[in-house]
Amino acid sequence: MRKLLLFSIFLLVAHFICGQTIYEEIDSKKMGDTRRIKIQLPRNYEKNKDKRYPIVLVFDADYLFEPVAGNVDYLSYWEDIPEAIVVGIMQGANRHTDCAYDDQHFMPGGTGAKFFEFIGMELLPYVDKKYRTAKFIIAVGHDVSANFINYYLFKNPVLFNGYIVLSPDLAPTLDQRIAARLPEVKQKTFYYIATGSEDIPKLRDDAEALHARLAALTSDNFHYYFDSFPDASHYTLVSRGIPNALEKIFSVYRPITKKEFSEVLMTTKTPMYDFLTEKYAIIKNLFGLDDKIRINDFLAVGTAAEKRKEWDELEKIGKLAQKQYPEKLIGDYYLGRSYEENGNIKKAVHTYRNSFGKEEVDFITVDLLLDRADALK
Repeated sequence: MRKLLLFSIFLLVAHFICGQTIYEEIDSKKMGDTRRIKIQLPRNYEKNKDKRYPIVLVFDADYLFEPVAGNVDYLSYWEDIPEAIVVGIMQGANRHTDCAYDDQHFMPGGTGAKFFEFIGMELLPYVDKKYRTAKFIIAVGHDVSANFINYYLFKNPVLFNGYIVLSPDLAPTLDQRIAARLPEVKQKTFYYIATGSEDIPKLRDDAEALHARLAALTSDNFHYYFDSFPDASHYTLVSRGIPNALEKIFSVYRPITKKEFSEVLMTTKTPMYDFLTEKYAIIKNLFGLDDKIRINDFLAVGTAAEKRKEWDELEKIGKLAQKQYPEKLIGDYYLGRSYEENGNIKKAVHTYRNSFGKEEVDFITVDLLLDRADALK
C-alpha cells in the first residue's frame, strides 16, 4: 500500500513538472554549439507581474532537474522556501567534458573552461534578461558537476550565493583551496554537502575530507551544512539531500514555527516589532525579495506581544498590519488591544467597532471584536 501511495505521488509530481517545464535552446559563442536548458517558472509567475524570484541552477538536468524542481515547487507551496525559477542545464553525454579540469592546476580547462564561461557570461545573463530574477542564485551539482560548481567560488564577485554539493567527485587539492577561499568571500554564502554510508567510497572520502575543513571555519558570512545519510547510496542520497539543503539555506525565510515562538519569541530581549521587521529585512537583503509580511508571522509576534504585555509594540504591529492588510481584521484587533491595555478605552471601542465588514483571520473574528467593544462600553 505504501509503495502504491509513493508511486501515485511520484506520478502526480511528474505530471505537474512536465506540464510546467519550458525547453529552450541557447546558441553559445563560448561553446561553439547550441545548448538545451529546462526552466520551471513558479506557479503564480504570470499573476505576480512585479515579483522577482531567486534562481536555482541545476547542473546534470537530464536526471537532476525533476527532483530539484519538484522540491522547490512543493516547499514553496507551503512557504518553507520562496518561490524560485528553476533552470536546468542539459548535459547528457557531455557532462564529463563540460566539467573537465586541467591536469596541472586542476582548474577548468579546455571544454571545461568554455563551459565555465558559458554559465556565467551567456546562460545567466540570458535568464536574467528574459525572466524576472532576484539576485540570489543556488547551484546544484552531483559528483563531477558537484565538483565543478565550486570553481565559481573563485570568481570576483562570487557567482553563486548557495552551493548544494551532492557526493562531490573533487579535483585534487580542491578541498584545501575551498577552505582557504571561503574566509575571503565577502557576500553571504550558503554551502551544503551530502554523502551517504553507501556512497561510492572515494566520493564519500572526498565529502568527509571537505567537511572536516569547512566545519572548522568561522565566519559571519559563511553558513555551512552537512548530511551523511545512513543506508544512502550515491543515487538515493540525492532525493534526501535536496529538500534538506533547500530548507536549511532558506531557514530564515520560513514562517515562524511553534518551536521558534516558545524558544525565541517568548525569551528574546528584542522587542516584537523589531523582531518582525528585522526578519523581513534579512529576507530582502539575502534573497532580494520584498515580500509582504505573512499573516502567520503577524499572528505569532502579535500573540507574543500580548503574552509579554508589550502594548506599545502591539500598537506598532497593529499599524503595520493595517497598512499591509487593510481589508483584514488583524490590524484593528492588535490596535484595539493596545489602546485597551494602555487605558484609551474610547479609542479601543472605536477601533473595534470600525472594523465591521473586514475579513476574519484565524481566531480574530468580527464577533470577537464587537464583543470586546461591548464589554468595554
